Amino acid sequence: MRTTAGPPAPRPAPSHGAARLAVVDPATGEPFADAPDEPPDRLDAVVERARRAWHDWRADPGARTTALCAAADAVEAAGDDLARLLTREQGKPLAEAHAEVTRTAARLRLFAGLAPRVRRIDDGRPVHSEVRWRSLGPVAAIVPWNFPLQLAAAKFAPALAAGNTVVLKPSPFTPLATRLLGSVLAGVLPEGVLTVVTGREPLGARLAAHPGIRHVTFTGSVPTGRAVAAAAAASLARVTLELGGNDAAILLDDVDVDRIADRLFWAAFRNCGQVCMAVKRVYVPARLHAGVVEALAHRARTVPVGPGLDPDVRLGPVNNAPQLARVEEVTRRALADGARAAAGGRRLDRPGYFFAPTVLTHVPPDSPVVTGEQFGPVLPVLPYRRLDEAVEAANGTGFGLGGSVWSADPDRAAEVADRLECGTAWINHHAELSLAQPFAGVKDSGVGVTGGPWGFYGNLRPFVVHRPQEEGPGRP
Repeated sequence: MRTTAGPPAPRPAPSHGAARLAVVDPATGEPFADAPDEPPDRLDAVVERARRAWHDWRADPGARTTALCAAADAVEAAGDDLARLLTREQGKPLAEAHAEVTRTAARLRLFAGLAPRVRRIDDGRPVHSEVRWRSLGPVAAIVPWNFPLQLAAAKFAPALAAGNTVVLKPSPFTPLATRLLGSVLAGVLPEGVLTVVTGREPLGARLAAHPGIRHVTFTGSVPTGRAVAAAAAASLARVTLELGGNDAAILLDDVDVDRIADRLFWAAFRNCGQVCMAVKRVYVPARLHAGVVEALAHRARTVPVGPGLDPDVRLGPVNNAPQLARVEEVTRRALADGARAAAGGRRLDRPGYFFAPTVLTHVPPDSPVVTGEQFGPVLPVLPYRRLDEAVEAANGTGFGLGGSVWSADPDRAAEVADRLECGTAWINHHAELSLAQPFAGVKDSGVGVTGGPWGFYGNLRPFVVHRPQEEGPGRP
């Protein structure tokens, strides 16, 4: 995926001398580039352009399919440039950045192939009834910093395929790769169909509250998600919220620790633990606890940590200074309350936002690192004596995104998984998703559904047409 020429020139609305937003390389802790810090009052013009573009974009499904397939090709052609820029601003290893770019293109192709189906309703009455589908209008897509491109595509690909237009706002910590993606797609999408806006708050809040936006799709924290929903309520816009998780992994008493240790470790520590559906706490039978802790701690002590552009690195830095401070604080509090670090437990003494991969034992069950979402390279491992205790603890938080059960007997594990209060349950693996499946949380983990046809129809509204059956050509 090597770029042979620079990406097409972007077609943003004029910035009118907007202020600049410094972008920090988390591997050094120093700014390396900047992006426009756009004023909220620019949104009126942006949303109006999206509204005007919507009229033609929604009218021709065939042209949309062609454009979205071309968009996927364009993303792949710019793959190296996108991946390197993503690693610089986000911190993840370059191989993971390339995987994110690949998944971005794959989402575009998947949704390019979807079309709404007309459904006839036969309820015994002498009426011919059809359910058809119409697009909503301009959509606001507000994206976090952990997977800037992949989560952007998870929002704009189904929205565009359904005939909507999109205003995309990335996190101010990771605006650069998204701006480059917007420039790449500007070469194949009509003007105004996808617009990227960058800046600090209140830009996102104003976008969510804008009266011209008909659907707000957001990924981020629970408090911010509540604020987004409240803002969108003013104009009765539809909302889709993916609000993070505190996924539990339950190991059963027959599990083969050596066989699962690598999968379990990376389910917790991939992307430096900055994954909404990562394993964030592990429940282990008491007699297996020491062995599981040592297996995970050995991997934490030996995994290569460093800048994502280093080809030997497997684990990069935490993305930003506020998140590093949170990871430090929840770890400090756990240790102060009696927890022990079997590995890590501290920030690394080097430039950048590096925190040692940490495995904690003897953690109080009410510690914030257990009850909240640490969103970093810190994993508490908690023993249990009765399986019912583990299930109750797994379900005992306000989150409900995902969970997993690990056992030598997949059928037994599936019975336990059926008791988990979450949107997705895995057996003997975790945090693996098909682009074709629905993804949704329960409780505080979200509202609405993304992924596959379910996410596609979430960007449409039903339109019903009734006609008496006896009417026909030539009849009054």
